[in-house]
Amino acid sequence: MIVAEPKPISEVAELVRDSNHLLIVGCGECVTVCQVGGEKEVEVLASALRIMWKKDGRKGTIDTQTIVRQCEPEYVAELAKKVKEADCVLSLGCGVGVQFIAEAYPDKWVVPGLNTSFGGGTVQAGVWEERCGFCGDCILHLTGGICPIIRCSKSILNGPCGGSQDGHCELDKDIPCAWQLIYDRLKGLGRLDLLDAVQPPKDWTASRDGGPRKFVKEEAMIE
Repeated sequence: MIVAEPKPISEVAELVRDSNHLLIVGCGECVTVCQVGGEKEVEVLASALRIMWKKDGRKGTIDTQTIVRQCEPEYVAELAKKVKEADCVLSLGCGVGVQFIAEAYPDKWVVPGLNTSFGGGTVQAGVWEERCGFCGDCILHLTGGICPIIRCSKSILNGPCGGSQDGHCELDKDIPCAWQLIYDRLKGLGRLDLLDAVQPPKDWTASRDGGPRKFVKEEAMIE
C-alpha cells in the first residue's frame, strides 16, 4: 500500500491561507489504513484549522468529505458539488489522489496535506515499513521474496557488500542486512543455488527513466 505522513499543521495552514471556503478531502484506502488521511483524520484537521482561523479572527467555511478512493475518477466525481462551492481543495490522499482531483477540477486550486513516503506494509500495529521501490523489474523470485533494492541500504544486486556485522547493516545497526536475510531464507528453502548466478545490471528503463508509466488491461477497457 501507499504510505504517507501528515504535513506539519503550520505548513498546511500556509497552503490554504488565501482560502475562504476550504474543502478537505480524505481517502478511504491506503491513507486510512496508515491513519493519516481517513475520515477521522479529515475531521481532526478540519477542527484544528477552524480553531486557528477563529483565533486569527478569520472568517471562512471549512467543509469535509471522504471518498472511497482518490485515485479513481468515478469516486472523485462524487466531490463535484462540494468542489464547486469551494475555492481551495486540500487533499489528504497520496500524491496520485492530489493529481486526480486537480485534473478532474482544473479550475480549482488543489493542495496536498500529506507527504507521500513509500510503498510498504504493516510490520506491527502503528508501524509501516517500506518494502517496494516500484522499480518495474521484480526479481523477488531470485531473492527469496526479499527485495534487495529496498531492503539493502546500498541496493546491491549481488551482495552482501562485506560491511555487515552480526547480520546488521554497517550503516545502521538497527537495520538487518538484507543479504543475510536473503541467504537465510534461501538456505531454509534449500535454494542457495540461486546465489551462484551473477545478476546483471538492473533494467532501470522499466522504472521512472522513461517518463510516467502506464499499465493497460485491454479486457477491462470500456469502448
